[in-house]
Amino acid sequence: MSAPWKDVMLEDVVQGPLAARIYHGEGDDKAPPLVLYLHGGAFLDTAAAINRPVAASLAAAGAIVIAADYSSPSQNVFPQVLECAFGLLSCLQSRRAQIGGKKSLLFVAGEEAGGNLAAGVALKARDQMPGALDGQILISPLLDPFMGTKSFGRAEESGMRERWTEGWNRYLGFLGGVCHPYAAPRYCSRLSGLAPALLLTAEDDPLRDESMEYGSLLKKAGVSVHQQVLPAGTGWPTIYGGQSNDKPIWQEQICQSFKGFVQEMRVPPVCKFRL
Repeated sequence: MSAPWKDVMLEDVVQGPLAARIYHGEGDDKAPPLVLYLHGGAFLDTAAAINRPVAASLAAAGAIVIAADYSSPSQNVFPQVLECAFGLLSCLQSRRAQIGGKKSLLFVAGEEAGGNLAAGVALKARDQMPGALDGQILISPLLDPFMGTKSFGRAEESGMRERWTEGWNRYLGFLGGVCHPYAAPRYCSRLSGLAPALLLTAEDDPLRDESMEYGSLLKKAGVSVHQQVLPAGTGWPTIYGGQSNDKPIWQEQICQSFKGFVQEMRVPPVCKFRL
């Protein structure tokens, strides 16, 4: 699955000009969804202009997806990386009508380490930019710095245990970072008021349990959550560079799930009148 793209420089970001690849979905939607996409890579990936299949999958659903280089200026270290990602969201918010349309929905999305950042950005948007973010798409987010869930036992067979350990150490830098809700949203004590969430994972994914647990916490806090666990055999771990003997067939599922999420959000709520 692919989508047309172009490389640009985003000049009006607080942290300074940032390189970005913008994927344009097909269709005649006058107000296509805008998605800030935050790539995975275990907090270690600093590559900029490369193909991002998850971003292309979201664009195939009709969205305009902005995959910006948040890693180079921040070196994937908290809090700089979170500030950079939030600065990008603020930039898109201010240019919403210019990039998409006045009525374009604004989303933040990411897989694995990018899913952690997306969740952190959603928290900060609630606190500092209320009402601006319409939804968050978390694709097997890497949320538990203690790496203690049952499904995480599969990390060794996917070849990710050592990489994730190194990545968490780089991202947090110091133990105090674990306590910050933006750094480890899984342990945030105040989740109410967040934008609706779409959480996707798979049965054979080492990050399945922390994804599902976070979805349950969001629901308990009154957040609208759409969760989906794909069956094993879709090659899901390859989303973030993990090993799998199965052919990757997850792109179409991401596309369809996001398309359904957007369509449901566009349906106006039913007003109930008491006669």
